Amino acid sequence: MIGNHILYQYFSDAVDYHIALFGNGLIHKTYTVSRASVPAYILQEVNTAVFKTPLDIASNLDALSQFLKENKKEIFFPTPISTKNGDPYAIASNAYFRLTPFVEGTHSLDACSTADQAYEAALQFGKFTAAFKGMDVSILKPTIPRFHDLAFRWQQFTEAMQHGNKDRIQQASTVIDQIQNDFTIVSRFQSIISSSHFLQRVTHHDTKISNVLLNEQGKGVCVIDLDTVMSGLLISDLGDMFRTYLSPGNEEETDLSQVFVRPDFYKAIIAGYLEHMNDVLNKEELDAINYAGQFMIYMQALRFLTDFLNDDTYYGIKYPLNNYDRTINQLALLDHYKAVTL
Repeated sequence: MIGNHILYQYFSDAVDYHIALFGNGLIHKTYTVSRASVPAYILQEVNTAVFKTPLDIASNLDALSQFLKENKKEIFFPTPISTKNGDPYAIASNAYFRLTPFVEGTHSLDACSTADQAYEAALQFGKFTAAFKGMDVSILKPTIPRFHDLAFRWQQFTEAMQHGNKDRIQQASTVIDQIQNDFTIVSRFQSIISSSHFLQRVTHHDTKISNVLLNEQGKGVCVIDLDTVMSGLLISDLGDMFRTYLSPGNEEETDLSQVFVRPDFYKAIIAGYLEHMNDVLNKEELDAINYAGQFMIYMQALRFLTDFLNDDTYYGIKYPLNNYDRTINQLALLDHYKAVTL
């Protein structure tokens, strides 16, 4: 547990606040900061193993906030509070901590269980990107370089095929064949990134439903966890929603009967996202909506398989075949996605 010495960089009366671990996020350590038992702030320790340049995150958030202010955009954008010295982070023992206001009367979800939830989340992510229409996205810094670059992920896979664990390559021969047989998904991505019709926009890049705050009536309030916000394509945000909302079974599910696409969720995601984005996107981008799901599901299968071949050096695992099973899970979801949506 961290101590109140962090809070003294923000408040002279830091001793009056109580810090408690909050949530089950996999990247950052998150805490509530309460006063008189009432949550007032969220404190996060930035995972610098994942986000190696925390100041780039702060720079991006400042640029985004400034754009909204200058253009008088009506969107709730919870930004971190500066320290007493005007810094974006409190730093202690080479760790970076940021403080943001606690949004009262809201909650987040760990999983998407209704089509209405899928709609509300997609509505918020579409509203978020639409709010930054006209912004010069070239000023945004890549907080995770090549994060959703499928060509790069394919390159990592081919390197794992050359230098990875030979026994695991043999063991995974069937799923390797499946991955290779779907190379057209990579080919289309290569066409998209070379096309002038697909515009770089302000993109969240991590659109799981836990990154949306909902009010007590279940309506979306805002998106949160803005570390991965950078320049990107619509297929990233839509694809991540399709990948994480459509199936009742998540990527850890080994019972493949629970891994399938719920068509009403698919329609709800598109309807919610296009509520604000329909007039922002051009025809070519709109035509790629279905591909977005293929892109993201396939890329995640590729990443899980690559990590398995490399002896599990990136993703945390709970048992030796965890990444292998995750790959099978995502390939099953991809097959069902194509069957339902094509």
